[in-house]
Amino acid sequence: MLRTVIVDVETTGLSASRGGRVIELGAVSVVGGLITDEMNSLIYTGASIHYGAYRVHGISEAMLSGQPSADEVWSRFHVFAGDAPLVAHNAPFDRSFVRHELGLIRLELPNTWHCTVRLARQKLPHLPNHKLDTVYRYLFGTLPASVQRHRALDDARLAARIWIKLRENY
Repeated sequence: MLRTVIVDVETTGLSASRGGRVIELGAVSVVGGLITDEMNSLIYTGASIHYGAYRVHGISEAMLSGQPSADEVWSRFHVFAGDAPLVAHNAPFDRSFVRHELGLIRLELPNTWHCTVRLARQKLPHLPNHKLDTVYRYLFGTLPASVQRHRALDDARLAARIWIKLRENY
């Protein structure tokens, strides 16, 4: 069966080209419509976190102290992803950061990318917007009580459920 990896990142800013770095990576492996494996880590980069980014995800520089280095986390992700197609909610954003981070350690990931925002726009054009929360609530009712929004693993899990549902039922 085809394995797909759904990815989400939390960053220090809005643009990798302007010095933004990934400070949290969440990824889930999906096989046959089920989440089969997960990877999640905060990442110490030494980069300052833009206040606007902090307000979104709540990850502080203090929380990153003692966390694994970018080299360590991205090397593990490279193995975790393998040659699987990658999926993200707003894939161009996540893809730009993933490619930037891997480039810093001289690794490439030529995997194909798919976007749940794009898929939701195609399958659910009537929604008022295609934000992760909006699409998830439309498809499943409410967010699980345990979900921490704008944290990488929880957002990757939500995006995975959206990906599975839109691919199977729409």
